[in-house]
Formats: sequence, C-alpha cells, structure tokens
Amino acid sequence: MPSRRTAALILTGVLALSGCSTDDPPPMHPAPGAIGGGDPYYPDDGNGGYDALDYQVGVGYDPASGHLDGDTTVTAKATQDLSRFDFDLRGLDVASVEVDGKPAKFSREKEHELVVTPAEPVRSGSAFRTRVRYSGDPEKTAHSGGSENGWSRSADGGAYQVGEPHSASFWYPVNETPRDKATFTVTAHVPAAWTVVSNGRQQGSTTKDGKTTTTWQESDPVASYLTMIAIGKFTVQRATLPDGTPVVSAYAPGAEAHEATGDRLPEILSFLESKFGPYPQSAAGGVYLDEDIHFSLETQTRPTYAKWAEMPTLVHENAHQWFGDSVSLDSWSDICLNECFASYAQWLWSEREGHDLDEQYRTAVEITKASTDFWGRKLVGMGVGHEFEAVYDKGILAVHALRRELGEAAFSKLLHEWTTEHRHGNANWADFEKLVSQVAGRDLSGFLTDWFHGTKLPADADLYPGSLRP
Repeated sequence: MPSRRTAALILTGVLALSGCSTDDPPPMHPAPGAIGGGDPYYPDDGNGGYDALDYQVGVGYDPASGHLDGDTTVTAKATQDLSRFDFDLRGLDVASVEVDGKPAKFSREKEHELVVTPAEPVRSGSAFRTRVRYSGDPEKTAHSGGSENGWSRSADGGAYQVGEPHSASFWYPVNETPRDKATFTVTAHVPAAWTVVSNGRQQGSTTKDGKTTTTWQESDPVASYLTMIAIGKFTVQRATLPDGTPVVSAYAPGAEAHEATGDRLPEILSFLESKFGPYPQSAAGGVYLDEDIHFSLETQTRPTYAKWAEMPTLVHENAHQWFGDSVSLDSWSDICLNECFASYAQWLWSEREGHDLDEQYRTAVEITKASTDFWGRKLVGMGVGHEFEAVYDKGILAVHALRRELGEAAFSKLLHEWTTEHRHGNANWADFEKLVSQVAGRDLSGFLTDWFHGTKLPADADLYPGSLRP
C-alpha cells in the first residue's frame, strides 16, 4: 500500500494528466476530399473537403512562344479532416506542390484532377495554404466546346481566357464550382510592350528589364468561371462612376470603334441600378476583343466582349453583375437565375427607349405558339447540355409574364430584394420561387411551374396575365 505522500503524488499526476487531456484536440479521422463539388450536371467539377477562401495567382506569359509559367497559392479552410484533396487543373505540367510550406506529394487523375497529399493531414476547421508551380502552353489544352473557349490566342498575338462552365482551370489550380466563391488576385509578368487586364482594381504596374508586372485584385467573392485575364496591345480608357467606383475598359487593336459604346457604360449602370439596386461590384469596365467568338461573357467587374458586341450585349453582360456575378447560382440547372434576367434587362433597356414590351411579347407568342420545340424546352432543370438554350428567348417571355402577374411594384420589390438578400453569395431556384410567392402575398407555384418547369405552351391565364390579357 503506498504512503500518503506517494498517494498524493499519484493523485496530483492523475489530475495533471486529466487536465491536459481536456485541452488536447480531438483525434483526427482523415479521409480524402470528394473529387466533385456536388453539381449533378458536372459531378467531376469542383472538389469537396475544403472551402477556398482566396487565390493568389502568379503567371508569366510570353506571347511569342505561348508559354506560361504559373505560381499560384490557394488559401482554403478544411471542412473535414483531410488526408488528401484535389484541385481542378487542365493540361499544364505541375513541377511542385507545397502545403503550408512543406513539400506535398501530387498526381494527376481523370481529365483535370490535381490530387494533393500533404505531408501531414489537415485538421477540419483549419486554414491551410497550397502553393502550386506549373507551366506549359495553355492554348494546347483540349476543351469541351460550346461556351468554353479555353485559353485562346488573340489577333494581336496576345491571349485571353473566357469560358462557361469551365474557364479558370485552364490557367490556374482551382476549386472549379460556382458554389465555392473566393477572393482573387492575379500578378502577371509579360514583355514590356504588352498590357494585362483582369478582374477588380489594379494594384500597381511596374516595368523593369524589359518586363511589365501588373497586379489586379478582386476583393469581393467571385465564382471561378468569372475570373479572367487578357493580354494584348490595348488602348486603355479609365474613368470613375459618380460614387468613385473605377471604370477600366481595354480595346484591342481593331476594336477601337467600340469606344463610343463603351463610353456609355456609366449610363447603362445607372439605369440598371434603378431596376436592380446599387451596383454590387468593386469596379467596372470591359475588355473589347477583335475576336469573332460566338459569345461575350460577364467576367466579374470587367465583361469580355466579342467583336460583334453592341449596346444590347453591354446591357446584358452588365446586368449579370447583379444576376450571376454578385448573386451566383448554386447548380447549373438554375442558370435561368443568371440568363433569364440578364436577357430581360435588354427588354427593359428597349422599354426605356420607347418600345411597347406588351406588344413585343404578344408578337413573340403568336410567332411561336405552334412550335412544340420552342415551348418544349425547360427553363429550370433543363438537363445537362441544354443549359444555354431556352433561357435567352423563352426566358425573356417568362420574366415579362411574371412581371405582369406580380404587378409593377411587386416585380420591382422582387428584383431589389433578391439582389440584396443574396449579395455576394449563392442561391438556387427554390429560393427564388419562395421569394416570388412571399412578395406576391399568394402562392404562385402553379404559374412558376407552368412557365419555368413546363414543356408546353402555358395555360391562357398564365400566358396572358395582367395587362397582357387580350
């Protein structure tokens, strides 16, 4: 039997150990993060196990050879104990990966998975930094077609990058899903004769030893497909909005004729503010290319325009700064939240110029009434590969019918509350339908199903609501 003194020492030691154990972190149960972000249309896009917080993208690009050197650091927060995790990166060759300053193992899987295994597991809830060094010719990376140009060479010998739903993974490692928005900074090194334009506000530009280094920063969360870079021999115009927001517009050689249209951007944004609420972005402007691509894109703060872009296109892409950029979709099946409303903004602009929208609507309905192809396309849950079809024409009619169903005051309230409630976040179609009925003060699920989920001509009561009634 131990002495009293020995027993006391034993008891003290037990209490000390007991006290230490309460401060120890819980045991880890590391597992790989999911290889997809959860979107049923694009199950391999994005990744699980972490939330991206910030991208610091460094690139050096040589227009003569098309070679790119990349050095990107991603700051993220683990949402589980991670034994490994993935980024999306297409085509480029990875030289090294570090996690919190320590070398990490890495491999490439499937079409675009960069699999990272850190030296030590990452604890759930902790922030960690991953640095990836890589290089290659991004123009040679295969892409899926459609609204996905990948990295492209421009007519002046420079380059630009636009695409939807895939874009960022062509030039930096990324969690490529709109569900995981993050802040974004790019620092680009190019020969002195070239200019680099990207998202947000320019933080500085210096030229030394024949190289120009330029930094752009987007301080608001941005979906990765809305990040951009353009390298060219641009004419750059700078201005400010009345509230001091900087406006930077870059015109490629051959696109200078668009300057007169670009100069009207403050007027456009002022009009859109009257419809949607305060401009939600940190900067404004545009990149006007002399490229005959088949789409322009609402890259955040600075849309990228094809050579054919005119005033309606500027209205459309800048309406996206509210619908799609600030309020981003949760799944690609909800693309109507972006495109239906940006497309309807063109009608609102047309109304501003004196056009009778009810007459335009009735004419469009009469022309398409017998077309099962036109009315057979869903606006929500349309199916993979069909996202960018009905939203540009049937979507306009649906939004105008919704406006007449709600009445002017309630429709205006709907647009303002939607853009305010979900500012710089994500939302889905169910959220929108809930707000519609809330603003209407009655259940509009039948109307919304008829128009947005239906595959036939809506019933007359839904087809001709309010002032549209014959």
